[in-house]
Amino acid sequence: MRLSVLDQSPIPWRGDGGDALRASLALARAADRMGYHRFWMAEHHGSAALACASPEVMLARILGETGRIRVGTGGVMLPHYSPFKVAESFSMLAALGPDRVDLGLGRAPGADPLTAFALQQDRRQRTAHDFPGQLAELLAYFDRSLPADHPFRHLGLRLPGGDAMPEIWVLGSSEDSARLAGILGLPYCIAAFIAGHRPDLARLYREHFRPSPRAAAPRLMVALWCICAGTVEEAQWLAAPSRMMFAKLLAGESIPVPHPDEALAWLADHPAPDRPGMAPVIGGPEEVLAGLSAIELAYGADELMLVNIMHDPQARIRSLGLVADRLLAVPA
Repeated sequence: MRLSVLDQSPIPWRGDGGDALRASLALARAADRMGYHRFWMAEHHGSAALACASPEVMLARILGETGRIRVGTGGVMLPHYSPFKVAESFSMLAALGPDRVDLGLGRAPGADPLTAFALQQDRRQRTAHDFPGQLAELLAYFDRSLPADHPFRHLGLRLPGGDAMPEIWVLGSSEDSARLAGILGLPYCIAAFIAGHRPDLARLYREHFRPSPRAAAPRLMVALWCICAGTVEEAQWLAAPSRMMFAKLLAGESIPVPHPDEALAWLADHPAPDRPGMAPVIGGPEEVLAGLSAIELAYGADELMLVNIMHDPQARIRSLGLVADRLLAVPA
């Protein structure tokens, strides 16, 4: 089973954003040692809970502190940016880390509507987003395939990394993203921790897939919530903070990761809905192994990407280690 990691850089109990970002670096180093295939950083803005607002900044540092693992974004929220600027940034990263850089792209804001508006350069009115058009322009810079009469055609010939290119993925949780990834012949990552149990998206992606220079056949990854501990009881205890955070988020409040005891006390007085999406894979090593295997089979996935939020950075490393001990062979 090929396994990877998605990190949202959660701000820890009694910590701050700097602590969260340093913990992300430690998690990346650990994932590299353990044999995980990729380590992706998410993008969120204006959040009291999640610290990574600029994943490409983190990637440059992670490339320098790891030696084998692929690093990337899960993802760059393309509607906030100029496609040319993204192409230049990831051209540089790909040159610095040959054959190790991924560019995962999404259309979600990664923020509340007001924060998304603050990210716009022109604040006279809210910008209408055209994700398919932006993605096509971005791909054309890397492929040097803008039409001869396009005013930006020459820019694709001047990317700073030369011929270096990231591996480009479409991220999504909807039918639109599945179709778009298939039509463009790009690898596709289903955000099942958001979308829920949606093997229909995998089928839709495969039905629409057209071979391309980037993928001769469909390549599918599923990102899911996973917490592994020594026992089921400990894993459920570690999962309590994320349940409280989600309930608060639904009420419009973003909070740092609470201690599990605080979260359990709060949840006892505030019955909270579960996180949307498929049932999280939470338990001891055997329960987690069974859960991951079932998801791999249901989607026909080539790869699974694990994401979680916990109060203690060391608990996150231990969780990855317990999974790796059962499922991964550390490369020589």
